[in-house]
Amino acid sequence: MAVQVIKTDKAPGAVGPYSQAIKAGNVLFASGQIALDPESGRLAGGGVTAQAEQCMKNVGALLEAAGMSYDNVVKTTVYITNMNFFGAVNAVYGKYFTNTLPARSCVAVAELPKGALVEVEVTAYAE
Repeated sequence: MAVQVIKTDKAPGAVGPYSQAIKAGNVLFASGQIALDPESGRLAGGGVTAQAEQCMKNVGALLEAAGMSYDNVVKTTVYITNMNFFGAVNAVYGKYFTNTLPARSCVAVAELPKGALVEVEVTAYAE
């Protein structure tokens, strides 16, 4: 099985010793995406809705770099720093997953890197 590092400047670079994503055969494992703007390196302003939007754009950039789309995503994990954000994040998330609804976990965590309010990671598959 071929293993390929996926890297794009359309999503934020890794902030540690890890890859943006790894494609192993037909499966993409994307690192969690917080709401960093890939151009400025700054966290998106405007609260949890704006951050969720930027997270999903970053995920989309990784999918595109791997030759995939949101329809290829089979599993997501969403991390939020407050369960009260669930509805707002869900509304944004639902705009991106319209055809194929992946399996999902959503968990509240004490905090996320760089003070982010939300983080999204995905696993995708393509034949």
